[in-house]
Amino acid sequence: MLRHIRRHLGLLAAMLVAAIVLGVSYRYLFNPLEERTLAFYLRSCAHAIGMAVAGWMVQMGFAALPRSELGSALRHLPLIAEFALKALTMTAVLIIVTLGLQFALYPSTSREWYAQDLPRIVVLAFVVSLLFGAIFEFRRLVGGRVLGSFFFGTYHRPRLEQRIVMFLDLAGSTALAEQLGEVRVHDLITRFFFDIDMPIAEHDGEVNAYVGDQVIVSWPLTTDATRNARWLHCFFAAQDRIESLAVAYEREFGVVPQFRAGVHAGSVVVSECGDTRRQIAYFGDTMNVAARLCEHCKATAEALVASAELLRNTAVSPALTLGSRATITLRGRQSPVEVHAIERQGMQPPLSTAKARA
Repeated sequence: MLRHIRRHLGLLAAMLVAAIVLGVSYRYLFNPLEERTLAFYLRSCAHAIGMAVAGWMVQMGFAALPRSELGSALRHLPLIAEFALKALTMTAVLIIVTLGLQFALYPSTSREWYAQDLPRIVVLAFVVSLLFGAIFEFRRLVGGRVLGSFFFGTYHRPRLEQRIVMFLDLAGSTALAEQLGEVRVHDLITRFFFDIDMPIAEHDGEVNAYVGDQVIVSWPLTTDATRNARWLHCFFAAQDRIESLAVAYEREFGVVPQFRAGVHAGSVVVSECGDTRRQIAYFGDTMNVAARLCEHCKATAEALVASAELLRNTAVSPALTLGSRATITLRGRQSPVEVHAIERQGMQPPLSTAKARA
């Protein structure tokens, strides 16, 4: 939950500003003239801030639920049922917090407050719960950065950005489909994407798309080599995550998923596309090279391959070993690319291990 809190501090700041505006507005619109003093306005602001923090904490609790049994049960509900349940829960918490703050800020609360103000606050709490619940759900469905880009029209016109792009896919998915059947292998892929989502989010990766058994993740390319190394930490954190769940995968599917990734960095054209279904799409040579490097992993049985150009701008940990430089010609590209395979010291690459077992 602490990880989710750190990632959503900006949202908390926005909610606090909105709460202050709402508290002042409520005092001005619904309270008598003699109560429109600085002291009462400060109390209204404190009341609204307390409600905002409580509502934010409820959302953070829901955001931390997916890895729990309760979170799993919620995911199996229809979206409208999940949304309604979360809104009602948040409304109940807001009402409890409202009553507690009312007793603390106004010890001599009159019966008129219960008859007039409390019903309005209950309705307001429910509306706010629906609003922020909808924002959180949309953010979860399309991603926070994409949602903000749609709102502000960032990519109405194509923009050129410097980005690190990782194409990561499940190894041997065709064989798995024959072994498990199409429905079961889809369950495996869905579970795999869900399990590696945490390492991606923790290392600030942005999921651009899920394509079949492949996920495309990107990071801004900066002048800070340490920040540029987030893709490296992300990949090996995902390996550790799947390894820690090996017993569960063996029990449920009879196999532990292995994966590989190709990573490159450079200029990417980012643009808003479509009408009936709008999305932020990435184009350019960088995307093509990263995709081809992922294919190269398959041919060489390497788990992770990155371009030498990217590695020159990345702070590589001493715990990692770079393979010898190779110059390869990628399908559909005339200029060759210098690449390195990467693995952790003292560990065999997962794909090589799987190949040796076979």
